[in-house]
Amino acid sequence: MPASAKKSLRVAVLADSDTRWKWGALTAQRLTPAAAEVRLDGYLLRGRATPTARQLGEVGVRADSLREVTGVEFLRAMTEEPYDVLVIALVGGGVQAMLHGLRAAWGSGRRPVVVTGYVGVVYEKLADGLLLRHGADLVLANSRHDADRFRAVYEGVGADASSVTEVALPFLGGTPYTGGHDPYTVVFAAQPSVPDNRRDRTYLLNRLIEHARRHPEREVLLKLRSKPGEHTTHIEELPFQKLVQGKDLPANLRLVYGHMGEVLDRTDLLVTVSSTAALEALHRRIPTAVLTDLGVREVLGNHHFTGSGCLASWDQLDAGHRPVPDEEWVARQGVAADGGYAGAFDTARERIAGLLDRPGGLPPLNPYYTPETAPGYLPGILARHHLGPDGVPLPGAPAADKEPGPVRQIVRRAARGAYRHGVQRVAPVIRRMGEL
Repeated sequence: MPASAKKSLRVAVLADSDTRWKWGALTAQRLTPAAAEVRLDGYLLRGRATPTARQLGEVGVRADSLREVTGVEFLRAMTEEPYDVLVIALVGGGVQAMLHGLRAAWGSGRRPVVVTGYVGVVYEKLADGLLLRHGADLVLANSRHDADRFRAVYEGVGADASSVTEVALPFLGGTPYTGGHDPYTVVFAAQPSVPDNRRDRTYLLNRLIEHARRHPEREVLLKLRSKPGEHTTHIEELPFQKLVQGKDLPANLRLVYGHMGEVLDRTDLLVTVSSTAALEALHRRIPTAVLTDLGVREVLGNHHFTGSGCLASWDQLDAGHRPVPDEEWVARQGVAADGGYAGAFDTARERIAGLLDRPGGLPPLNPYYTPETAPGYLPGILARHHLGPDGVPLPGAPAADKEPGPVRQIVRRAARGAYRHGVQRVAPVIRRMGEL
């Protein structure tokens, strides 16, 4: 029986944060035929942003198994477990390291189809991030706009662009917006690192409070990404929970957590600087405003929305403005595109089926970066994941042969806590001192 006709598929997802687990797990679901029996195994790369049980549960995807691993532990697991599809949902450097590590581990033997991509809007480090992902069998582009850009980058450096596959964001969906709720509800979707300074974050918070006071008949929600003590894909040095302390909040303004889809179910106006939540809202035809108060700048990511019809300021929103999206722009972004979202992953599924049926199996992974093409860049990326220039684990690389005992678990948790404290608390202080 050909591989693509199997009634069961084994899929693995490697992720390093809550957002990337959400993207990876939901992408894995979309990539497999509805009629197939799928076993999904999740691997969480150990680090500062390893998601909590609450964050994992919020995604709504149940894995058949879930374990936290080091990079080297993961590579070994991939030689021991026979998978059909592997989704790598990591930051670019992590993807590149795993591609080289897997190439060395698998050699020319049997291997799964390897898939990677981006969790949302790609508005910075386009060439860098793409070339670090090159070597996967499928590099997923979340829209026609991204697919064109991705191919242009690969072709521009002489790399094979056939891996670029247009799909859509896997977490779009929900009930289309049909009209106002009672009360009319405005939601501000906060981001952990946009903007990245106290002045601008305080400004946004104050404007949200002012909007609530101006419109006491409205419900105003500040949608937060994580609860205190949790960590996300991006470092949040100045959480809004902290900035709001001591402020006199109007009765109609509340801080909320939870699944974005459930919050959007009651949203009449979504406001953000550049959150992917804007695309989720646009897909459901919810009025969406991308703020211009702090400028339209690459560092904010809101430049991605030029041409969308959604750019607006708090002054305009206070006065009752409701942005109307440009239909052509929305279609190119893969959201609410003529009802075609249901088939957005068809091409990817067909490509995976073809690769699984390939006579003689799949060739070794072939990333663009090699010790010959990037001798001053690649070795450092690999070393950060305890791999040598050939992708083989370095001597002394952290990898456990068995589950750690109680003492080792306590030490590991303490060490991870100290690391996270250093990254999220001490390092920012040092950086600010250096700016004085």
